[in-house]
Amino acid sequence: MNPIRRNLVGLALAALALMGLPAHAALQITDDAGVVVHFERSPQRIVSLLPSLAETVCELGQCARLVGVDRYSNFPDSLKKLPQVGGGLDPNIEVIVALRPDVVLMATSSRAAERLRALGLKVVALEPKTHADVQRVMIKIGQLLEVPDAQRVWRTIDAAVMAAAQSIPASARGTRVYFEVNPGPYAAGESSFIGETLIRLGAKNIVPGSLGPFPKLNPEYIVRADPDLIMIGQRSVDGMAQRPGWMGMRAMREQRLCVFSTEESDALVRPGPRMAEGARLMARCLTEKAAAKKAGARS
Repeated sequence: MNPIRRNLVGLALAALALMGLPAHAALQITDDAGVVVHFERSPQRIVSLLPSLAETVCELGQCARLVGVDRYSNFPDSLKKLPQVGGGLDPNIEVIVALRPDVVLMATSSRAAERLRALGLKVVALEPKTHADVQRVMIKIGQLLEVPDAQRVWRTIDAAVMAAAQSIPASARGTRVYFEVNPGPYAAGESSFIGETLIRLGAKNIVPGSLGPFPKLNPEYIVRADPDLIMIGQRSVDGMAQRPGWMGMRAMREQRLCVFSTEESDALVRPGPRMAEGARLMARCLTEKAAAKKAGARS
């Protein structure tokens, strides 16, 4: 830069300082609700009302910026020590305000955004639902936190999902899977991020995308579909054998059933940075239950 231009830049910065304006570029984020949120600098105090968003902040190495989380955020362990501010749908507004956050991260489905904005708080609504959403949200949070390598973090997660898919033997591919998200029963359909993972693992989902990402099913639908393999969480498994017609399904008769612990279920059903761990859990299930069964049938 030549001396004249350097002096002009210096004078401009000095003028901004005298006017009380920031000398650095403002930060602007457009959230999933289409709201444009302006920041004078990257937020240092963050409240998260969605577990996947809190996990993303931590995955980007910025856990220390979180000052409050919703009641379901429990990973990594350090989040358990933070003040809880209720749930995503029923947050404790007073507690959130008292934490003096620079930004509140929340789902677009939460109704609390307008109340928080009316109180002068900045809100960024982000809600990942697909693999592409997880990537987009991670990059957007990276921009918000000024973390330059968010794309690299995503590539690592995506590569781990691919590695899980490559670990599955050919004998397990094409297995017809029913994945229950929670009692209802609510299932993970083809269009959900869980369904997308199953597709990448070479499995066939008995719940088509036309029913939506997480449809509530008539239990008889599952009986008629007669899946080869059932994936279900510990929270849902109690009373499953008493569901009408379920013991007649092949997966139940032949014990082709994977029951995930509460901790494993959290990793599986949250569309965030632990998506690769979820893929590994499903790959292990397919390998141990589906592949082993087919091998036994041939012997």
